[in-house]
Amino acid sequence: MKVNISSLHFKTDKKLDDFITNKVKKLKQFQNEIVNGNVVLKLDKDTNHENKVAEIRLDVPGGDFYAKKQSKSFEEATDLAIDALKKQLIKHKEKLK
Repeated sequence: MKVNISSLHFKTDKKLDDFITNKVKKLKQFQNEIVNGNVVLKLDKDTNHENKVAEIRLDVPGGDFYAKKQSKSFEEATDLAIDALKKQLIKHKEKLK
């Protein structure tokens, strides 16, 4: 699976890229057929502390899965989005059975 990470109006460091890549690749255990994952990181113009947004889209044959979460750090927003995607993948797998 290929993981593409893009950030809007800032540059991510290698540590954050590795963290996100590892988290997204772990979703393979819930769905073997994930072709690639696209992650978009951006800063919300909101004035509160929870202004970091992570959007993750998984390309899977037969459909796409998407989650967008906002938090005070990119790591936490990524974790929340990964949890939402896990639920979607599990639900999709159960429907196929």
